[in-house]
Amino acid sequence: MVTILFFGRLKEQLQCGQLHWPLESALSVQELILRLAEQYPAWQDALLDDQVLVAVDQTMATRDSQVATTAEVAFFPPVTGG
Repeated sequence: MVTILFFGRLKEQLQCGQLHWPLESALSVQELILRLAEQYPAWQDALLDDQVLVAVDQTMATRDSQVATTAEVAFFPPVTGG
């Protein structure tokens, strides 16, 4: 079971802070995003935004990074400010 967390404006936009997603085998962050977008069509625009940052098990990740079946995946908007 993967734990998926949403932070910042994503949490507000998706109206979801945490989700548990069953996985039978590891996949890439991009594959996870595509599955989520398929399951929740209203989330497509937010999840498919290339500006969204991702961390897997509290380490910054790329879309090619692998997600294990028990991973924690966090999505958050880019940090801005000065």
